Amino acid sequence: MANATGKNDNFRRTWDKDEYQKKAKERLKGEEDDEPSSFKRHPPVKRELLKKREYDVDLESNLGKSVVITKNSSMSQSGGYYCNVCDCVVKDSINFLDHINGKKHQRNLGMSMRVERSSVDQVKKRFELNKRKREEEKQSKDYDLEERLAILKDEEEQRKQQRKEFKKEKKMKVQHEAEEGVDPEVAAMMGFSGFGGTKK
Repeated sequence: MANATGKNDNFRRTWDKDEYQKKAKERLKGEEDDEPSSFKRHPPVKRELLKKREYDVDLESNLGKSVVITKNSSMSQSGGYYCNVCDCVVKDSINFLDHINGKKHQRNLGMSMRVERSSVDQVKKRFELNKRKREEEKQSKDYDLEERLAILKDEEEQRKQQRKEFKKEKKMKVQHEAEEGVDPEVAAMMGFSGFGGTKK
């Protein structure tokens, strides 16, 4: 077949598109039949909305403690913070907090990272609750402040009294030791009869 330029293009290969389309469809059909059940697409899993954690995270129980780690120790006994949901160990507290607040951990708990949208009524109720809490705290702080000042004043007076008694006892002890340790003849030679305010 001659081209418009006068050159022959018969050296190029040509393909039968219909035949190759049939082969591709047959191959795809065969792959779907051979595909294991784990690779088959399942309908998407409905996950719960993100909720507030119902427990306190304990980061300080092992603070300052030494742990001996052996080859045979399990994951939960090895050094660091162990997550039993994801079965992993995280080396420090900051990374542990990042992990339990992260996407992988929340998915393993069965939650999505979406948060429930609040209605206007829920927001109003929350504002009222916070306002009441703040008012209660103000009232309790005023009452507590006066009470605490009285307690602190009493404690300060007791401490002063204890200091006075301690100084008095220490002075008496020093005087007693000095009187016992000095020979009366030496004391008379030096010109004094004893230590203290009592006259003889």
